[in-house]
Amino acid sequence: MRARLTVIAAVATLLSSIGLYPLFSGTGWLWAGLGAIIAVSSAGVLARRFRLPAVLNLAAGLAALHLYLTAVYTGSQAFLGIVPTPSSLSKIGSLMAAGWSAANKYAAPVPLEQGVSLLAALGIGLVAVIVDLLAVRLRRAAPAGLPLLAMYSVPAAVREESVSWIAFVLGAAGFLALLLADASEQVTAWGRHVLAARWTEETPTGTGGTGALAGAGRRLGIAAVAVAILLPTIIPGIHPRGIFGLGGPGDGPGGSGPLQTPDPLVTLHQQLIRQDNGMILTYRSDDPQPDYLRLYGLDKFDGDRWTYSTLTSTPQDRLKNHELPPPPGLYGVRTRTVHSTITISAQTAKVRFLPLPYAPTKVDISGDWRVHAPSLMVYSLNDQAGGRTFTVTSSRPLPTGDDLVNAGPLPPEVQSTFLEVPQLLPKAVRTIASQVAGRATNPYRKAMALENYFTGPLFRYSTTTPPPEKLNDLIHFLTVTRTGYCEQFAASMALMARILGIPARVAVGYTSGHVRADGTWEVRSSDAHAWPELYFDGAGWVRFEPTPAGSGGQGSAWVPDYALQSTSVGTGHGGTGAPGSGGHSGPTGAITAGPHPGRAHGDVSGLGPQGGNHPKGTGAPVGWLGAIGLLLVALAAPVGVRLASRRRRWAQAEHRSSRSAAGPRVDQGESAHAAWAELHADAVDHGLAWRPSDSPRAAAHRLTELLELTGPAAEALARIAMAEERARYAPQPVPAGTLRTDVRTMREAFAASVDRQTRLRARVLPPSAMITLRSAGTRLLEAGEYLRLPKR
Repeated sequence: MRARLTVIAAVATLLSSIGLYPLFSGTGWLWAGLGAIIAVSSAGVLARRFRLPAVLNLAAGLAALHLYLTAVYTGSQAFLGIVPTPSSLSKIGSLMAAGWSAANKYAAPVPLEQGVSLLAALGIGLVAVIVDLLAVRLRRAAPAGLPLLAMYSVPAAVREESVSWIAFVLGAAGFLALLLADASEQVTAWGRHVLAARWTEETPTGTGGTGALAGAGRRLGIAAVAVAILLPTIIPGIHPRGIFGLGGPGDGPGGSGPLQTPDPLVTLHQQLIRQDNGMILTYRSDDPQPDYLRLYGLDKFDGDRWTYSTLTSTPQDRLKNHELPPPPGLYGVRTRTVHSTITISAQTAKVRFLPLPYAPTKVDISGDWRVHAPSLMVYSLNDQAGGRTFTVTSSRPLPTGDDLVNAGPLPPEVQSTFLEVPQLLPKAVRTIASQVAGRATNPYRKAMALENYFTGPLFRYSTTTPPPEKLNDLIHFLTVTRTGYCEQFAASMALMARILGIPARVAVGYTSGHVRADGTWEVRSSDAHAWPELYFDGAGWVRFEPTPAGSGGQGSAWVPDYALQSTSVGTGHGGTGAPGSGGHSGPTGAITAGPHPGRAHGDVSGLGPQGGNHPKGTGAPVGWLGAIGLLLVALAAPVGVRLASRRRRWAQAEHRSSRSAAGPRVDQGESAHAAWAELHADAVDHGLAWRPSDSPRAAAHRLTELLELTGPAAEALARIAMAEERARYAPQPVPAGTLRTDVRTMREAFAASVDRQTRLRARVLPPSAMITLRSAGTRLLEAGEYLRLPKR
């Protein structure tokens, strides 16, 4: 029954499941998972008690898991409270659907509804089934670590956040205990009991010098865990700090001077490719659909990249009574007053610009904070915002399509600053802008044509694209690759808008993030974003979204209502009617809720062309797909190891013979050894007994009688045995000849002599792969023991 190994496998699964803690609220999911593990392990013990085949061991575990879930979650619909019925199966399906909907609706940690608890118990139970099968029934403890590892990958894929080192140590300790228990049972089972004068039935301990080997294994395991925990903390870049690495020039004399920060677009790319996806901030808002959080307004295109004009700060720029200047150009459209309370993570550093929803009118924060009136950027020369909580009041513009179509004339100061483009701008960029705008004459229609162009099928989102450093990089993006991330899309649309006579700038900050179950919003480094802001007199600066959104783009990006009216504005390649004049107009009445990543997919119908990219409601289940992928890799690993070892044997034989001065003798001898090793591995894969003490001739004789070989198979086996025997003992080995063909012939003969189940196991889970892995592990242990021994 292997009760001890069963208990250790169950404990290892439970400890590894602790790594799922970032996904759920509370601890109820862990107790549900513990029940599933106990049910599966009990079924495994019973299956092994009655010596059932491995396939039935697997079936018993799955059946026990099903009975457990039925009893716990649908007992009232089940027969005798545990036997599944059609109604109980229907309820389990409903609970799973509800749990999946909740997982897609809420940002982690997900509230522990009954359906969520069921999914957690099901996932942990399935891992327990696989671990029990591999580690206990098949005695393959090492591959059992892969499904355990899969549970750590789910939080990393779903929340893009690593688990704490404590959870990692617990899981690693469980897996190491499983390896040691498996090795201990196999080592102490060697040989046969010998009757002595003082007979005992207790299992002998400390025999065969296993103590030193076990000690070496423990030392290697502890060292590996320590390295895995400590090494990332000393490698630069593994744990970056700060939301954009924003820093000021330090304390300046008199509280005045130029404001300098790292390039916002460079740090934007660094945020998007961060592996830890750290928490940036959380906030509460009375806006049912919070807008983006803006850090910078880049108003200058220097011929290569977007940046902001030099900011010279004076004491006159300090916030007075926490109030900001009125938003430029915002006077003629409906607005919504929005109150937000923002908490910036204490783990960030050098946060000197405040992320604010546009357009901020009042910021309540202690310290020396200042405002740049044209852009409404709020910053500090001395103070930092990391770990602080502050409140902001914003006047959010809510223009309609008609408002933007009927915008007033541009003020001179806007034209002089925000229409400027380099005189030597290549003609190719101007040509593309003109072609995209088509016959559109209204600035709003031109803007919509640009947005539809970038969000169309020609362009693709990818954060692996290098950040643009020169104008040629943007031209390459527009004309060749058409692949990039938000910087390329925002920079290109803003530049082309200026070419078309629309004042534009690039904003850098964060998307709205994702909503939690308690109504707060969380923003992480993957929500870092850049977008173009276009000026329409009366509405002021309004944002557009040219970057692809959803699972194939910037995951939490979304398009505002006034920029969704593609049916009324066309693509700029022919239509001329303005919104409202052609039978279709934008939203003009009550405030409506547009697309938003924090809402469930049932709330975003009618979103237009971007609706299908909704990241939460319709996004792919990345975490579970990653876990399934790891399980598939685990199942394919034995076959891969077997094929790799086969190829390595023949390649080493050819390599050694080609480099040896002994010539044909070494060629024939190495080929004979490779053929004999392959014959041994194939015999083990097909469940045939192999006695290491047999000579090649004795082994061939025994296999011939056992399999009743005749004809080509018997001749092939005789040639392999003769070649190995001559390679070992004779001065001159026999020629290599047809050894490879002979090995294939014997592999086919082995397969023909066993049943279908054994043939399938030989192909899918070849036992010789574990011999190869165990041999590699033994060499590592021997190397560690050698390093431990004192040198003389």
